[in-house]
Amino acid sequence: MGRVLLVCEDADTVQQLAEGMQQFAIATEVCADVSVALGLLNRKKFEAVIVDFGLAQADELLEQIRLSPSNRTAVTFAITTAGKTSRSELQPNFLMEKPLSAASVGRTFKAAFGLIVRERRRSFRCPIDIPATIQTKGEEANCHLVNISEGGLAITGSPALKPGAQVRVLFTLPGQVLRFKIESEVCWYDEKGRAGLRSLMIPSEQKSTLQQWLAVKLEQDLPESVARQFRRE
Repeated sequence: MGRVLLVCEDADTVQQLAEGMQQFAIATEVCADVSVALGLLNRKKFEAVIVDFGLAQADELLEQIRLSPSNRTAVTFAITTAGKTSRSELQPNFLMEKPLSAASVGRTFKAAFGLIVRERRRSFRCPIDIPATIQTKGEEANCHLVNISEGGLAITGSPALKPGAQVRVLFTLPGQVLRFKIESEVCWYDEKGRAGLRSLMIPSEQKSTLQQWLAVKLEQDLPESVARQFRRE
């Protein structure tokens, strides 16, 4: 349900947190070096970042997360020790104080899970296969929509498109009656008629419908073992 960057060098803490995240079907990437973590934040998308504030430059890392184009909205966690606080003006979303326990880790991840899933939804590309229409320079052509996210979509079977060109894509999602009309920019196109598009403008009603539709699709992927934990409440 998401990928978390865990910046920590303590093996016991890493094991506790990795086991806790596994209970919620969250993948963990571990990094023991802050400078390496900074590089990862520039290259990969993470739904959440956990930082051990016992590490040097931990405050700097927290600040850099919020400056990262891909991870500025990631859910942040700080591992602290009693009496020690962050010197950064930016505060993490969640605090976890040592010594950690399975119960405290579980409670924290359960409280944060909704935020992590919402962050996952932002980049979630849902596979799909529906007919669509592409409009460019006053002309229309049929194509197929093969995946969609909040920020873009991919099509196949389209006429030749030039990267950087602006087009409009029209389609209706399964189970919906609303006809989407999304202004998009062509990011890439190949000789097989496939193209990746970045959404430039989605009317508010259509954006809300798309977000809800993606949320349902993402929830359908939720493992039963995870869903069961929330049905107990």
